[in-house]
Amino acid sequence: MQPTDPEFEALLIYLKESRGFDFTGYKRSSLVRRVNRRMSQVGAGGYQDYVDHLQVHPDEFTALFNTILINVTGFFRDPEAWDYLSKDVLGPMLAGKPAGSPIRIWCAGCASGEEAYTLAIALAELLGLEAFKERVKIYATDVDEEQLNEARQATYSDRQMEAVPPELAERYFEQSNGRFAFRKDMRRSVIFGRNDLVQDAPISRIDLLTCRNTLMYFNAETQAKILGRFHFALRDDGVLFLGKAEMLLSHTSLFTPIDLKRRVFRRVPRLYARPGVAFADPPPPAGLPATGLDELRNEAFAASPLAQISLTSDGLVAVSNRQLEKLFGVSSRDIGRPFRDLELSYRPVELRRYIEQVQLERRTLRISDVDFPRGGDMVNVEVQISPLVGADGSLLGVNIIFHDVTSARRLKDELEHANQQLEAAYEELQSTNEELETTNEELQSTVEELETTNEELQSTNEELETMNEELQSTNDELQSINDQLRISSTQLDEANDFLETVLTSMEAGVAVVDPDLRIRMWNRRAEDLWGLRSGEVIGQHFLNLDIGLPIERLRPILRAALGPDATGTELLVDAVNRRGRPISVRVACTPLRRREGGIQPEGAIIVMETGPVEPA
Repeated sequence: MQPTDPEFEALLIYLKESRGFDFTGYKRSSLVRRVNRRMSQVGAGGYQDYVDHLQVHPDEFTALFNTILINVTGFFRDPEAWDYLSKDVLGPMLAGKPAGSPIRIWCAGCASGEEAYTLAIALAELLGLEAFKERVKIYATDVDEEQLNEARQATYSDRQMEAVPPELAERYFEQSNGRFAFRKDMRRSVIFGRNDLVQDAPISRIDLLTCRNTLMYFNAETQAKILGRFHFALRDDGVLFLGKAEMLLSHTSLFTPIDLKRRVFRRVPRLYARPGVAFADPPPPAGLPATGLDELRNEAFAASPLAQISLTSDGLVAVSNRQLEKLFGVSSRDIGRPFRDLELSYRPVELRRYIEQVQLERRTLRISDVDFPRGGDMVNVEVQISPLVGADGSLLGVNIIFHDVTSARRLKDELEHANQQLEAAYEELQSTNEELETTNEELQSTVEELETTNEELQSTNEELETMNEELQSTNDELQSINDQLRISSTQLDEANDFLETVLTSMEAGVAVVDPDLRIRMWNRRAEDLWGLRSGEVIGQHFLNLDIGLPIERLRPILRAALGPDATGTELLVDAVNRRGRPISVRVACTPLRRREGGIQPEGAIIVMETGPVEPA
């Protein structure tokens, strides 16, 4: 394991203790990178700050786990490998199984379920639909509950279905609400559940185990542990299907490659010692009296070089031999006593729980490396506990044998010392070999790291594509709004042009003012009448204009047009036009209101119409 920041390791322990996710076996380089990415998104300055953030915001756990567990998957990922698996592995496997026998598949690290349903499609194509539903069980597991919930829905978008051939999509999926749903009758054969490959027990009696691009996230020690569990899960002829970044070059004792290029491996069977049945009673040979046979058996047992003791099914001492008395002081005087009362039952090793396990499981157990002092020397023994079973299958008792392996251990130590000397003699050759192995491991690690980075980039690319689609949709909406605004602007310009034409065509001068009497509009007739252009008066206070009107006389009618009970009024006044000639002007002032009405007017319209001056 690469050394990392102690605070980072404390964060991993907090995740394990608080939520049950054990990431301590993951490769530190990619794990640190993904955690730092999430920390930057929430603005955490350090790992301890991020722990505080997790404690305050429990929802952050989900976002963090989604970042760590990249969950990149797809239907028929690496089509060439899937084609080989179907034709050259599954085909012969199914042909070699008895007709009607069950077929058990484990899809480990299934993410959102595409790989599990790909397996279902491949097997249905080989077996036929009815045989598939009767014989096949696919156990799909993952550590991420959110992904499992998505997988249970079994519905996928057009983009997720791109890798599925059209004929298979038509045969195994149904369209619903714009998505593709996997067939319900086949869905019952796929069972989803949470399983942590590092901590949880494996599923057993598996014919095919797929775990693609999952092992590459773990360090070498954790990979070895998981592969040991996979070996236990598979049948003797079971097959393991991995991702393209996983080669198992250092685990040839567990799996042998069927096709290394496509990462398909077969389980290497292990030979297990069959538990024997001690003290079976063979029929007495002809011509030998039964009493003589019993005496012979007792003497042979007593003279055995191995220390032995036999217990009844009730836990009483039935018989012991001389070697046991020499090692532990248990003699014939203890026969009939409960074994739990003897010091041997708990010293030098606690035997009582192992005896109970043997009686319950009916199998032999071995306890290695048991040390205890005797005569100033340290003796090392190996304890073997075997069930004693009668001809009718009933449990007669338990036999305990103590193998004195002190000499063997000493020889082993001497052999190890000799090996060390031999290794020293070939130090240069071994150093070269280790350098080559290190280079190979570094290359393999680099391949796995590149594949991990590729998966992260693929995940990021999918996120960017989703964001791009959302931005495109938003852009379309903005374009639609912009078109509407352009149309409205055109209509407004046309209305303004029309209004300007109307005002220009009027023979009377017109001014429009706001509630503060600041001029908003001044038509061309008003310019001709008073000699002030529109650009000079817009925004000016009407009562401050230097024109030939008696402004003070107009104040009452302006106030009447702008008050709460606004009404239109008019007034005939004497004035002087821009040429200095006296004129008579009829000034009409009306309130300015919107079409929908309102209590307070938004301004006033002042109409100034000229006429001849009446004689005094």
